[in-house]
Amino acid sequence: MEWRMIDGGCTGEAIECVAGSSRAEEWGGGETPQTGDVVEEITIGAAAVMRAPFKGGRGGVEKLLHAAYKRGNACIVPSGPLGRRRYVLRSIHDPNYAVAFVDRSEGECLVLQGSRSSRIAFALSKAQLQDGYVSYPWEKKMKEALPIPESSRFLSMLILPKALDATASRYSSLEDTLARAEAWLLSSQASGVPVVFINVQTEALLTKISGEAASATVNSRSIGDLVNLANASLYGFEDYHGVDIGVVKAVRLWYTAAAGELPVEITLQEGDTRLGFSISRTEEGFIYISSVVEDDQDNETPSTRSGLRDLYREAKSASKLLVISRVSNQKMLPWMASSSGGIRCFDTVSLSKKLSLHRHALQPILIHVLKWERPVELSGPMVLPPSAQVLPPSVLDEIPPILVSSADSEATLERDTAGDASFRFHDFTLPNNWV
Repeated sequence: MEWRMIDGGCTGEAIECVAGSSRAEEWGGGETPQTGDVVEEITIGAAAVMRAPFKGGRGGVEKLLHAAYKRGNACIVPSGPLGRRRYVLRSIHDPNYAVAFVDRSEGECLVLQGSRSSRIAFALSKAQLQDGYVSYPWEKKMKEALPIPESSRFLSMLILPKALDATASRYSSLEDTLARAEAWLLSSQASGVPVVFINVQTEALLTKISGEAASATVNSRSIGDLVNLANASLYGFEDYHGVDIGVVKAVRLWYTAAAGELPVEITLQEGDTRLGFSISRTEEGFIYISSVVEDDQDNETPSTRSGLRDLYREAKSASKLLVISRVSNQKMLPWMASSSGGIRCFDTVSLSKKLSLHRHALQPILIHVLKWERPVELSGPMVLPPSAQVLPPSVLDEIPPILVSSADSEATLERDTAGDASFRFHDFTLPNNWV
């Protein structure tokens, strides 16, 4: 069914929107019919075109619609109770949208058209964009898009606020925790670790508190009291059951490798009695290659065959440490500084044992090292701060190897940490662990 509509000069029949909204193209007039539109002509199927003025007005149009309804026209349906029933035109695409014909004077049509403009303007002011949903192939993207499949290059260090007493009821301020985070990063860079800053954020950690800690922190009674918590590292509140909950404000430091990570595969052969390199750990918790075998022309070690020795030389010439970031795709970087001041990281003894077992099993070792940016050549001399030029001293000749190089002898291992409770380390003097 089609009709033509005009916006003014009403002489008889007009459109009245019964309900809903619909698309314009299915109505044949180029626009969705709205209340107050004037009907100029009507075409039902293959019947002749009926033009205004319509004989009998609305009653005459109803007879035409009734005849079309009897013929099975799907878009014409009866509406209203018996005795007052009239026929309406229903949208095919949206059954909830329907319009009817009414008798209106020209003045009434103009008023309706004016109110329609107001309604459109009001609807426009209230219109909101709706959210959508799209499926995403995460597993595929994580394998194909990332330089290291299924692992990000974003690295982070969680710095807990320093406890000021043995009962951990008081902590240092947020500013102090931020300063500790920055000191850790700058010290790492000064020691030669090739990392760069990304971002820093506070991170809320929930814990149960009681006693002195509860009385000292659960004291907020109004919004105004929240101002006092801006620089506090610990504050508390009571839940619905009266349990005192503490919120510790830690600092999450985000950083990344200066130039990405480089994979190095160390292949093993029959007759390899050693890997040809030793590992140490910085005060900040980074494990790095501290020395390599240089005089192995007659019998090349795995480190020489894999190119690790050349990388070590390049790092040394660039005043950088050759930091091991992953072993078998597992991150080997420090991840947390505790409230007592200790740094949670991996120990060199367990890593040396793992690497030695690879050698005995003749299984290749895949490690990743942090890359550094090549220095830019400048026209004038560039003076670096002394802390950026000095590498940690090598004490290879002073420390006996933890794992002996003979394949027939047994290795003796000792843990270099004092447990998880104190986080005290014994290798801050950077000893070498040969593998």
